[in-house]
Amino acid sequence: MNKPFRTAAVLGAGIMGTQIAAHLANAGLTVHLLDLPAQSSDKNDLVETAFKKALKLSPPIFFTKKIAHRVILGNFEEHFHRVADVDWVIEAVVEKLDVKQQLMQQLETVIRADTIVSTNTSGLPIQAIAEGRSLSFRQRFLGTHFFNPPRYLKLLELIPTSDTNPDVLKRMQWFGRSGLGKGVVIAKDTPNFIANRIGMYAVMLGLQAWTTQGYTIEEIDALTGTLVGRPKSATFRTADLVGLDTLLYVIENLYPAIPNDESREVFRAPEVLRKLVSTGTLGAKTGQGFYKKQNQQILSLNRETFAYEPAKSLDLGDLSAIEPLPLADRLRALYGAPGRAGAFFRQTMLHILGYSARRIPEIANYPVEIDRAMRWGFGWELGPFEIWDVLGFETVLADMNAAHIAIPNWVETMHHNGARSFYWNHHYTYELQYQYVRMEAPADEINLADLKRIADRTLWQNSDAALLDLGDGVALYEFRSKGNTLSLNVVNGLAEVLDRLETQDDLQGLVIGNDRPNFCGGANLAEIAEMAQSGNMEAINTLIIQFQSLLQRIHYASKPIVAAVQGRVLGGGCELVMACPQVVAAAETYIGLVELSVGLIPGAGGILRTVSRSVERAATESPEHIRPFLQAAFETIATAKVSNSAYEGQELGFLPSTTHIVMNADRRLFVAKQQVLHLSRIGYTPPPRQNAILVLGRPMRAVLEHAAYIFQQSGFASDYDRYLANRLAYVMTGGELTAPCFVSEEYLLQLERETFLPLLGQLKTQERIAHALKTKKPLRN
Repeated sequence: MNKPFRTAAVLGAGIMGTQIAAHLANAGLTVHLLDLPAQSSDKNDLVETAFKKALKLSPPIFFTKKIAHRVILGNFEEHFHRVADVDWVIEAVVEKLDVKQQLMQQLETVIRADTIVSTNTSGLPIQAIAEGRSLSFRQRFLGTHFFNPPRYLKLLELIPTSDTNPDVLKRMQWFGRSGLGKGVVIAKDTPNFIANRIGMYAVMLGLQAWTTQGYTIEEIDALTGTLVGRPKSATFRTADLVGLDTLLYVIENLYPAIPNDESREVFRAPEVLRKLVSTGTLGAKTGQGFYKKQNQQILSLNRETFAYEPAKSLDLGDLSAIEPLPLADRLRALYGAPGRAGAFFRQTMLHILGYSARRIPEIANYPVEIDRAMRWGFGWELGPFEIWDVLGFETVLADMNAAHIAIPNWVETMHHNGARSFYWNHHYTYELQYQYVRMEAPADEINLADLKRIADRTLWQNSDAALLDLGDGVALYEFRSKGNTLSLNVVNGLAEVLDRLETQDDLQGLVIGNDRPNFCGGANLAEIAEMAQSGNMEAINTLIIQFQSLLQRIHYASKPIVAAVQGRVLGGGCELVMACPQVVAAAETYIGLVELSVGLIPGAGGILRTVSRSVERAATESPEHIRPFLQAAFETIATAKVSNSAYEGQELGFLPSTTHIVMNADRRLFVAKQQVLHLSRIGYTPPPRQNAILVLGRPMRAVLEHAAYIFQQSGFASDYDRYLANRLAYVMTGGELTAPCFVSEEYLLQLERETFLPLLGQLKTQERIAHALKTKKPLRN
């Protein structure tokens, strides 16, 4: 049983140190953030200034504002003694070896005998930092390389030294994955470790294509972004976000550190990058880098004149036939494409694949370690060796030979021995001992892709949903619709699944979840718009009644139903989750009732449950006690606010206080299954029926309508926003009731339906829906 960390100290309040401290606080630790003493009378001035700056970062570094209180600020002169009381010390000071060594010497005199010490360096040898320290210290010392921003990027590279105790490494692996939600890769103590070594090579190839091969910034970003399964920031937008000064610093430190790297010259800093940095053109933080936004127009840098110019048309041929394909098909089509697009992709990809292969075993022992590092650290959907398999092992090998790209001996031997892929049968990866080894999956994760390969695990399915057998009498209802929306097929399928749950004794309970980045995008607006345009309002009314009824069945089901959510949970998806008595949520869950942004109000019980929870959260049923909770909920829904995390989702009332929040989203289905089993074994009892919900009537409606008026008069809402907010207030306070009154659930559900349907006939609502379907963005008309 591994022991979790409860306290930590982060030494250095720079960009990384502050954000690492924030994420440790997100994980529930008490964190001391220490930096150099200021020269002013307040010696905490430096650390406080850095922390205040970090609090303004977007996206935010804390799950909620309250969590920031877990970070205790201090300075090395007055508060260094605090490190004596912590479980883990992370060093993140300036990248100078002598400074770090002196700090380690000082630490050794203060910390406990069981405290683990790590460094977040990316440019210095880990072993050298602990040089001169006792064996006991060195056994508890290692590298913990977080990626920026630490809250959002999944990769954590652990770099043990030759002295690091294996039990210390094991504990760090466990806590990094379970406690911090990271994908952990064990890296060797080599320059830039794994992800930055390969990732920087890919970035430098992009820079070379711009400076010497005639490709434009826009063309390179088009060919290194979502089209090939990488983040939309691609090459040059990523460089701007990272900072051109940071990019230059990394490659200038890397180049002299790798004298034996056969591709070392790729990392020689181009003159254009030096010039940009010398003139203060550093990227997003200075407002201009490779890109510049001017008068709502995105301009890009002319490499010869250094002027910013509007983007020119892409000379990449017609990519429209490739773009809609699944990623594997896109990659194969682009690899074989004629013209400049295909030539760029083939050339850069062959070099990246060759370089990755040549770095084994220097930086990693197995292909899977490099693939995971690139997926988790750089956001690639497929790592280099996974891409190699997709393109065809022998095809790539032949093309490398033709292009005179060096191939390492281990790949040649692999080919000679008859292996034709780096991965086999989904569970095995090739290793340097010339055999396939099984990739052991964590015991606390459920891989749906593996499950779906077993024929008898699919109990039922239609085109948009399926019921899967998770084992032990627990089933999973999985959305498969486009955008995971609540299509007609999803809703009808849910009805069938609930029938099965109620009638089949071998089913102990149900998990509702999926393995996509986002749990649910809400109602299928295209289907609703089509029915509204055809004038089939009765069909829409029937659909709303059906969905309301289904969510009520979920809420009061005789067997446990657990929603396992992650990513965006919007609109009807939020209403579905609010109906589930039990929820398991990934910490990175962004949940909200966003119907007003498309000209509607929640219509499937979202308002009912919001009002009910507002009453429950109040100290008594006195209207004075309920009013602040109801007003806060009204403002949240009226502004279509979406939570910044699962924890904020609880604060906003979208997730119940009993929600089990997991830091690692990959664990959520397993935890949800365990919750179903636990509830079933102890004797599950559904929530009691709510026959009397207190609504506050016309006096509270006036309060809410006044709040909407203030928003509109202050310029935060349009006239139509105010109109919609007034309709929301009407339902939340009980309709035409003149005074506080107890009502039934069905009363509020009927009010939702009666108010929702007429809004579909409003021109401005139709404009909002059409705009959302076309642009995926809200329209404030």
